[in-house]
Amino acid sequence: MKVLVTGGTGVIGESSVRALHRRGHTVRVLSRHAGRGEQWWPEGVDGWPGDVSNEKSIRGAAEGCDVVLHIAGIVDEQPPTRTFQSVNIDGTRYVVLEAERAGVKRVVFVSSLGAERGRSGYHKSKCVAEDVVRAFSREWVVVRPGAVYGPGDENISMLLRMVRSLPVIPTIGDGEQKFQPIWHEDLAEVLALAVDRSDVRCRVLEVAGPEVTSQNDLTARLRTITNRAAVQAPLPELFASWGIRALEAIGVDVPFTESQMHMLSEGNFIQPGAQNALTDVFNLAPTRLDEGLRRLATEQPEQHPSSGVGTLTRKRYWVDIHGGRYDADALFDHVRHHLPTLLPSIVTVKVEPAGATRMDEGATLTLEIPVRGQVQVRVAEAADRRMTLLTVAGHPIAGAARFLLEPRGDAVRFEIQVYDRAATVLDEVMLRTVGDWLQRGAWIGLAENVARAAGGTSTGVQSESEELDDAEMQLVDEWAKTLSEGIQRSRKSTSTGRD
Repeated sequence: MKVLVTGGTGVIGESSVRALHRRGHTVRVLSRHAGRGEQWWPEGVDGWPGDVSNEKSIRGAAEGCDVVLHIAGIVDEQPPTRTFQSVNIDGTRYVVLEAERAGVKRVVFVSSLGAERGRSGYHKSKCVAEDVVRAFSREWVVVRPGAVYGPGDENISMLLRMVRSLPVIPTIGDGEQKFQPIWHEDLAEVLALAVDRSDVRCRVLEVAGPEVTSQNDLTARLRTITNRAAVQAPLPELFASWGIRALEAIGVDVPFTESQMHMLSEGNFIQPGAQNALTDVFNLAPTRLDEGLRRLATEQPEQHPSSGVGTLTRKRYWVDIHGGRYDADALFDHVRHHLPTLLPSIVTVKVEPAGATRMDEGATLTLEIPVRGQVQVRVAEAADRRMTLLTVAGHPIAGAARFLLEPRGDAVRFEIQVYDRAATVLDEVMLRTVGDWLQRGAWIGLAENVARAAGGTSTGVQSESEELDDAEMQLVDEWAKTLSEGIQRSRKSTSTGRD
């Protein structure tokens, strides 16, 4: 069958596209950013740029499709353009009308656990949207998932980054509000089956992971996974809205928006005695929470320069080594296999239970740096005497660092190229004060340690720095994204999860 997927470039959407493709379907992705993921989508997937809140932009998107999988929606408003009414309600109405016009046989709608009983604006909008879907003249399926988590999600991934980087974790209220998250690949498998299965037509299905958790429980689990002690500070619900806005204003990510804070108190879990369709209808083995969190800790997305703020700077540090014990190839191998010990003492590789220490392509390394705490980098390439590290979500820099080894006459040059742009406004302030000084010391220290390990003599570490214009930044961003696409393709082809 041919399936139109709305919102196919988010955490749920990308996993669902792959799940549908595995089951032999051809897929069309309707999204405002439909071209973003096409480089690593499998053959048989095409994009349709459009916005569900704009009826004209989606007209024709369902032509030739048998099923519509409607995922697109928002959990937080950005008035006046992105509201629950315009996206979750009107957008669903436009999608259903397009499905009617195109003669689609079935509409599968992704709602939310709490849609029926919740009083938050989000849950109310999902409840109304469900009524819109039930009015479809042919087959429909409503799937109500718990909080979905996966690489780059807006809730648990943010909590993970806070545990890594903040000395104190703000907790809403007493932190014991219960919710029941589901791993993104589990939900994707449910949605792919809901497209196929005739026995689920015109049914409302609640799906969630196997465990009910809370902010306190998640923070404790993430502290164990990251091997980092983070103190929790309760934020009274009376002041939580103000506190969330204050933290966001200075560039601190928070795991729950003001709207999501209200949703926490609405019991976002499957009620006792009710059916969990993940196991009871689709007979799927659920991903345990600890397993999903361990994968989450190593699969966060890369931060490209386009996601940062301020000016992108290119910095170079190099040292020419004469009469050393290694040629360029051998020194590259030494650097690749010993980088954690070659880093200066102000930067250390933090070994986590699920972490990596080898500089293999695709590996994610966790570093401990002053002031910021734990950050991550991902090895995007490690061959042909060059190694490139991309910063991962939560790092103070949105950019890359490349290490090059090359012969220079009778010398071997070790060069570090850093493409450096602050990830947030707060990071920009930190970089302008102590961050640049610490970073410069770290790179010079690494170059000195490499020269010392190589033996021979050197002329000392040289450096230069320049600010890049917008055109140059775009080129660097495209280069970084190309490297990311290679990592994604490799990960999708060797995944140990449901892929």
